[in-house]
Amino acid sequence: MSDIKFGTDGWRGRIGDDYTYANLRRATQGFASYLKTTGRQGPVVVGHDRRFSAEHFAAAACEVLAGNGFQVLLTPGPTPTPVISYSVKANQAIAALNITASHNPPEDCGFKVRDQNGGAIAPDGLQAIESLIPSAGDEAAIHRISLAEALSTGRVAYFDPKPAYLTHLARLIDVEPIKRAGLKIVVDNMWGNGAGWMSEILAGGSTEVIEVHAERNPLFPEMSRPEPIPPNVDAGLAVARSVRADCVCILDGDADRCGFGDEHGAFVDQLRVYALLAYYLLEVRGERGAIVKTLSTTSMLDKLGALYGVPVVNTGVGFKYVAPAMIEHDAMIGGEESGGYAFRGHVPERDGILSNLYLLDFMVRTGKKPTELLKLLFDKVGAHYYDRIDVRLTDNAIKNAARKRLDAVDISSLTLGGHHVTELVTLDGYKFVMDDGGWLLVRFSGTEPLLRIYTETTDQRAVSQILADGRAMVGV
Repeated sequence: MSDIKFGTDGWRGRIGDDYTYANLRRATQGFASYLKTTGRQGPVVVGHDRRFSAEHFAAAACEVLAGNGFQVLLTPGPTPTPVISYSVKANQAIAALNITASHNPPEDCGFKVRDQNGGAIAPDGLQAIESLIPSAGDEAAIHRISLAEALSTGRVAYFDPKPAYLTHLARLIDVEPIKRAGLKIVVDNMWGNGAGWMSEILAGGSTEVIEVHAERNPLFPEMSRPEPIPPNVDAGLAVARSVRADCVCILDGDADRCGFGDEHGAFVDQLRVYALLAYYLLEVRGERGAIVKTLSTTSMLDKLGALYGVPVVNTGVGFKYVAPAMIEHDAMIGGEESGGYAFRGHVPERDGILSNLYLLDFMVRTGKKPTELLKLLFDKVGAHYYDRIDVRLTDNAIKNAARKRLDAVDISSLTLGGHHVTELVTLDGYKFVMDDGGWLLVRFSGTEPLLRIYTETTDQRAVSQILADGRAMVGV
């Protein structure tokens, strides 16, 4: 087995440590060998983010793909992940390779692979890629040609992915009412690939877009990482308060995740955003279809599904589970706790740009502010409260001890935050369902050395105690 492991969303590593040119070429060779086994014919799309040297890593990947006989379509600069994913469909490509570490810390880079639908490759496909990665030092197993040769022979060609994406976006949402609404919108790009996109899409009307963190800066100042949750979003929310914005649209480092702030510059957590998006599609747009959600996201979706008579499908954490389920069930929407949401008629991939536009459309169509939209939602399903703790774990002995403690938990008399546990779900991690319908999830991250402890409950006063009880139960 390879020492390069694909987690929740591809392979990520620390630049100069395990994420090196040599290892990148190995991973790309494994991907190329896997694509050959599919028998599909067509180009491969390659893109990258704004992280340190990402464009050079992308060029190295192109050399290997071209050396394996594939035609490569390379983006000319940093490109949002959803745009790269849509480019697969727009160009009848067989796959995409995206050099991005998404929301990871600045010292990391990543390697995301996408299938012929533009969505995440299912777990069995990722395992196949891993198995085909050459051993370290086996240079003879890696086929590559120089980028200069690949460009001169047409094996690699630059292409502009923007026109096709924007044309497709116009079929999904009419942005003219948003342009004419006279809103003041702060867009926090988190120094990432989304910079300039919202301004361009919403230009030409009375709505004003104020972009922050729009330059390239691989150090990600004013945040520990480009993840669209507090405290990383605090600086952008402060700008919104200072200019009295109507809302805040937040894009993570590769623009596939959505964050949101209300008219007071307060953060709207990602579980509430998912419920708002589902409610918007069901109530305002009148759509019907399955809702796909990871087990780490909101139970408000189950209540909406029951109210509107649509099925709700639960999956493990990560779009490698969500994307196949969306295709299988022709889902109306799919999403996860991290702020990634995908929509029917698009690609089975997270799109932070479209998610934010849908939230703006919700505001414009109803004439309501974000806090008023949340009141509408809570009138339907009741108020829900969420929080999360991330514990960094690099010691395998501590990890193993934590797992043993979790495996040994007896839920028959277990209480968390004063609520009795009624069920334990082990689909992905350890999810303790409580008597109020709330839950606590303890899960080891698939992308970083982190133990995540999450909770959602209808009992606002119990949130911090549930998390504390969960942490004590794990022993970290």
